[in-house]
Amino acid sequence: MRLFVAIDLPYEVRRNLELLLQLLRPKADLQWSAPSNLHVTTKFIGEWPENDLDILKQALAEIPPPGEFRVDIQGLGWFPNERNPRVFWAGIRGGEALPLLARATEDACESLGIAREDRPFSPHLTLARIRRPVDLAALRKTIASLPSDHFGRFTAAQFHLYESQLRPGGSIYTKLASFPLAK
Repeated sequence: MRLFVAIDLPYEVRRNLELLLQLLRPKADLQWSAPSNLHVTTKFIGEWPENDLDILKQALAEIPPPGEFRVDIQGLGWFPNERNPRVFWAGIRGGEALPLLARATEDACESLGIAREDRPFSPHLTLARIRRPVDLAALRKTIASLPSDHFGRFTAAQFHLYESQLRPGGSIYTKLASFPLAK
């Protein structure tokens, strides 16, 4: 099983991002994300044996809940950089609680032998992937003309364990378990 841990986006935020993607999609031939698949990943686990799924769920259930917290979706950018982009993203601001949750998730997973991320936690929503060289001038111009780079705000109340099944038309995500962020 290919697994990850994430926070869901509410409908209103997904809708704002869907409208953004409708505007931007025609401007560049990228591998655009489906709005229904957008989520705030706190830990990519990777392959995990299905027989040990309950052990993983128990470890995640034991994460001390940091409490519900506000999340802002704001800003657009490129990974690894603007000159040689591979990923086009929307930024996420979750105060101190979001990195705390990511760190606690890393700790819980590491206790089960899952490797820690070697990169610092950088919360974002992957809006598109860039697989080959493409002209981004029209996309950059449209981004620069947006009236705002704020796409919504919500209160995160829980996080989830997901399975990701890779398909030719894009990944399919299945929620396997949910965990509250407040007691």
